[in-house]
Order: sequence, then C-alpha cells, then structure tokens
Amino acid sequence: MNEATPAMEIGISTFLETTPDPVTGKTMSHAERLRNAVEEMVLADQVGLDVYGIGEHHRPDYAGTAPAVVLAAGAAVTKRIRLTSAVTVLSSDDPVRVYQAFSTLDGISNGRAEIMAGRGSFIESFPLFGYSLEDYDALFEEKLELLLKIRASEKVDWRGGHRPAIENLGVYPRSVQEPLPVWIASGGNAESAIRAGLLGLPIAFAIIGGMPEQFAQLVDLYKRAAASAGHDPSKLQIATHSHGFVGDDNDRTADLFYAPTAAQMNVIGRERGWGQPYTRATYDAARSLRGALYVGDPEYVAEKIVLLRKNLGVTRFFLHVNVGTMPHKGVLHAIELLGTKVAPLVRQALRSQS
Repeated sequence: MNEATPAMEIGISTFLETTPDPVTGKTMSHAERLRNAVEEMVLADQVGLDVYGIGEHHRPDYAGTAPAVVLAAGAAVTKRIRLTSAVTVLSSDDPVRVYQAFSTLDGISNGRAEIMAGRGSFIESFPLFGYSLEDYDALFEEKLELLLKIRASEKVDWRGGHRPAIENLGVYPRSVQEPLPVWIASGGNAESAIRAGLLGLPIAFAIIGGMPEQFAQLVDLYKRAAASAGHDPSKLQIATHSHGFVGDDNDRTADLFYAPTAAQMNVIGRERGWGQPYTRATYDAARSLRGALYVGDPEYVAEKIVLLRKNLGVTRFFLHVNVGTMPHKGVLHAIELLGTKVAPLVRQALRSQS
C-alpha cells in the first residue's frame, strides 16, 4: 500500500442492546449488558481490531447512556484498541462535559480516546435534558464550535445562544492526544458532509440501508468542501458504520442474525412510521454483495468490505454488532472472527491491489 493510500481500520460499534431475545423472550439487564461490553472490548483488543465504539441512547432497549464511562472500564483492561463514542449526541449535551469525559478517557487509555459527534437520529435525549427539537440544527452547530474551541485551547472565551458564556476559564483535564480526535457522524446528510469537510474533520457515515455505493456523492461533497477550505483530501479519514454479523457458515449465520435484527428494526420502524415491515426478503436483499448488511462467513464479509473500500475509499469500517439481542458467546465469536479472519483477508486484498 503506498503512502497516498490510507490504512484500513476495522472495528466494532454497538448501542448495547437490551432487547428481548427473540428465541427465549428474556430481556438482559442493563448491568449484564454493560459487563458484556467490557468483555467485548478485551477480546476485540486481543484479536487485533482497531476500534470499539458505543452509541449514546436514553431508552430502555439500549444500555449506552454514558459511553465514556463504559469505554473507561474497557480502557483499564485493554492495551491498543481505540475507544470512541458512536455517537455522542452533542446537541443535547454540554461540550465542556463531553470534552472532560473523553479527555479523562484519553488519560486512562493513554491516548486512545475519540469523540464521534452527531445530531442524533434518536431524539429521546432532547426532552430528557430540556432541549427543543426546533433548535435541532442550531444546537449542533453551536456546540460543535464550542467543543472544537475547548480542544484547541486550555482557556476558553466563548458566547452563544443556547449555553451560558465562558469567560477565560480553563477546561480540565487536558487530553493526552493533541488534538483529541473529533469525528462528525452523518446518516447521509449533505450538509453534515460539507460541514465536516470545511472543518477538516474525519467523517463517519451510517449506512444501514440501500447500497453503500450511493454514498459516493457524499464522499465527493466532503472532499471538495475540504479542498475548498485548504485541507488535503488525501489525508481525510472516512468511516462507515453498518449492521452485520460474522459466523462460520454463511447461511447459518444469516439465519441466526435475522430474527433479532427484524424484531428491532420493526420496533424502530413502527416508531418512525416506515410503513413497510422488515421482512426476510428485505434482509436477504441487504445481504447481497452490493447491499448494506454485512452478514455471513469471514470470506463473504471481507469481500463486501473490500468492495466498500473500492467504492467509497473508506479508511475505517465499523461492524455494528448487534441490532437486537443475540447470545453473548455468539457475539464474542463474531468479534473473534472479525479480528482473526476478516481483517487479515481485507488487508491482504488491499495490499495486492496497491
């Protein structure tokens, strides 16, 4: 791989699901799911995965209300893996506290923390913390500006419309990394891609439907915006996040992952008024080579990731495990296969193409 071709990182993302098991009907406690997450981080680190991310949600079917706290537990028992939110709902949080939480994580992990900041596709945090959805966009823009100012300078002077002013005050602890990495998360919004490009920030696209190749236009917008602001497009980092699962056998893995995925996707579909139910036909179409679902044996999942790299030039891939609850042993096995089988296959293929 030549210098102009960024390395390919592969990792795990999760919302720490606590949905009813579609087979047994039992619901895992939040406490058990949190402890399982630490085991997942340890294993992901041991098998050579690059990153583990936890998404922030404030609802009963997910346990990830405080990603930095869970990641800090993992930081204490891992050595190399990077640890990130996926995402931090910055619009409904305080940028001072976000920076402090993740700079603390950065200290505990000795420079392995990252923030992935987003506006939030789930909106339960807004009423919980007293914010209006009418300010959805303005909140994110203002708070991102403050977060970036905090990470750039120990002492901060700042005024905005949605938070009390800060007058020459210090924010501590300072991060080990300078600067602390901040990614922009996007579900496919052109404005988000342009904003990230203009700021020269890395971007993560959530691709959970359709064909990933359709995001090429957004990648192009992102790079053109970056270039217009004086940033080097060849140095930009681009991640994607997609649902998936890895098992020993292609068909059996597909069967295992379908029931919990369909159950949770239909819950979300009803909440959002999608109309059409999530069916096995929908699922199988998404599992096709050009689809957005990365489910199967290591060879097939690796093939799909290599195609993703070819089409979008991604430098990082998150496999989102799980969508709905699956047995913990199966999840650990999927993580093991992702690190010991899929990642080496992807890197070997990319080396042969360079």
